[in-house]
Amino acid sequence: MPGDRMGDGMVNIGVVGYGTGAAFFAVLALVLMTGKRARDYKLGLQVASLASALWMASAAWASTAGGSLLLVYLLEPLRNLALLSFLARILTAAYTPRQQAGRRFRRTLAMLSAFTLLLMTLVMYRAAAHGGLQVLGGVDLLFAGYLVMAVTGMVLVEQLFRNVRRESRRAIKYLCIGLGALFAYDFYLYSHALLFQGVDPALWAARGFINALVVPVLGVAVARDPRWSQDVFVSRRMVFHTAALLGSGIYLLAMGAGGYAIRVYGGTWGTVAEVIFLFGAGLVLLILLFSSQLRARLRVFFNKHFFHYKYEYRDEWLRFIHTLTSGEPDEQMRERSIRAIVDILESPGGLLWLRGDSGGLEPAGSWQMAFPEGAGSLSAESSLAQYFGREDWVINVDEYRRQPFLYKGLLLPPWLERLKDAWLITPLLFHDELLGLVVLARPRVEPPLNFEDYDLLRTVGRQAAAHLAQLQAAQALAQARQFEVCSRLSAYVMHDLKNLIAQLSLVVSNAARHKHNPQFMEDAIQTVENSVDKMNRLLAHLRSGGGPDRQAADVDLCEVLRDAVQTMSAGLPQPKLDCQALGLQARADRDRLTAVVGHMIRNAQDATPDDGLVIVRIFKQHELAVIEVQDNGCGMDEAFIRDRLFKPFETTKGESGMGIGVYETREFIQSLGGEVTVLSRPGEGTTFRLTVPISNEKKSGVKFADNADDGSIDDNKFKEIAGY
Repeated sequence: MPGDRMGDGMVNIGVVGYGTGAAFFAVLALVLMTGKRARDYKLGLQVASLASALWMASAAWASTAGGSLLLVYLLEPLRNLALLSFLARILTAAYTPRQQAGRRFRRTLAMLSAFTLLLMTLVMYRAAAHGGLQVLGGVDLLFAGYLVMAVTGMVLVEQLFRNVRRESRRAIKYLCIGLGALFAYDFYLYSHALLFQGVDPALWAARGFINALVVPVLGVAVARDPRWSQDVFVSRRMVFHTAALLGSGIYLLAMGAGGYAIRVYGGTWGTVAEVIFLFGAGLVLLILLFSSQLRARLRVFFNKHFFHYKYEYRDEWLRFIHTLTSGEPDEQMRERSIRAIVDILESPGGLLWLRGDSGGLEPAGSWQMAFPEGAGSLSAESSLAQYFGREDWVINVDEYRRQPFLYKGLLLPPWLERLKDAWLITPLLFHDELLGLVVLARPRVEPPLNFEDYDLLRTVGRQAAAHLAQLQAAQALAQARQFEVCSRLSAYVMHDLKNLIAQLSLVVSNAARHKHNPQFMEDAIQTVENSVDKMNRLLAHLRSGGGPDRQAADVDLCEVLRDAVQTMSAGLPQPKLDCQALGLQARADRDRLTAVVGHMIRNAQDATPDDGLVIVRIFKQHELAVIEVQDNGCGMDEAFIRDRLFKPFETTKGESGMGIGVYETREFIQSLGGEVTVLSRPGEGTTFRLTVPISNEKKSGVKFADNADDGSIDDNKFKEIAGY
């Protein structure tokens, strides 16, 4: 306090300590002045750093002059106010509503400012009283005020660390450690002063060094928090050599301690042992300094943990994805993949090999680079493919030529070694399996490569491999779909031919008994003629592309049903036709619709005994024509209808059935805008209900049979007609 003097023995320590602290805080303030992001947080810590630098500079000046510490004690409350305001600003920002957070911060700042003004008033009053103490109940009010500020700081630090989100503690913990240590030392200093009625000169002198030690900790906090985003750059070379110098100093200190121990405890052999130890230590130091492997590992360590990365990965990734995904999915995808990879290192071109059907790597694409003469496929057993199967690494061709032992027995193909422009070979791994590789051309100005370049190439290689694998899968799927179309078309043709063959087989089987019957011969000739016509139309339909709407026209549904019933009448039980509404027309391919109804009748006959009943009826319901094929055969259970009935190649007829009749029926009826409904019970029979839209042109021409109503029936009547 005014009149307090520091002891002469502590003057030099105080000058050095407070001067060092002032310089450190000034540097921290200059660092925080760089950058433009998160100005609220940066400005708060910047003001606190400037206040600390000013306060410590005044303490160093007071120690040099050996005079009064009035200015120091006046600036200390202001410095504490800046630190506490900074902590309060961070804490109040945790309140989501901006207005509420602002009100809390202003209220807290007002309270802290009032308390600071009170302390400064006490300092001035004490100076005016020439060092007189302001004591209340035996307690020095000024020391108690400084102690309250220290306690407040520790409380705020604790609250900040406890209330921060767990994922943010890594960035905030060093800030809490630094400021917490600073306030903890102030608490110890002023609690000691309250106890002994004065500030201890040794503790006061050490306070400068304590504050200086806190600054590097705060610097780590600033570096870890992206909101403060300092932009000061220190070269990697400078840090590496500084670290080497620091390591050498630590090594020499350890060597000196060892030498001293030998000198003290070595006995008569002390001098000899000391000489041997010093020589051995120097030899080990030379080995460490000239070890390229050790220096390389140190360089990678410092690059990874102390510096910003070489690439702006966000920009690189956006550019890479844009190059890969621009254009059509299958339009020059291989070339775009090469370009996306080579653009990272500004390579002028590249070559691509991809895994083929044989399992080997085949030339698949190039971009601004020609395949060398003799370049061909690489078998799965080749040395290059085997190497990438073992190692997820990028091959530097120049390094391979200089130091082939680094690549563990790798042998490049002769044509690849002769390729002068070959620079790097990066693997394309998909699910940890080699899908292909890319050879990058050498750029005009070859940049120095480090671990970042290799890691980035490996990563983008995996991403490009995923896109190329997707392309291969899409092409394989398209080819499989073409085979599927051919297979389905063949199955449909075989199904139609099966029905035609069944009709002709009946004619042949009855020809021996009825060949002298003119009516039978007339029916047989008509059946053969109809079969030939249907086969010719089927062949013409296939030649034209087989589309379901190629021959669509308005057809009379009663006539279609009559043709289908007549065609299937050769089998047992013979189907019966019940046309409850005449003149209903739908737009469809007549032959296809006749075949579909014939399929339904054939299925009903197969499921019904010879003395059973198969009824084909048609009626009108609202604006739809309803076709029913009803039988009293074996029926189907609900699980079969739900899970298997409409699936292609599912059949209950064993080897005699194709399993596509019902599937084809549903597909065709849905293509007309209708639907298929099935009612069935095991042992009671089945009713297939086909609904198709009525053609607009013929709606007014509908006539009902004498024994029919208007044809509009509800679901209950449908079940009654079906027999359920």
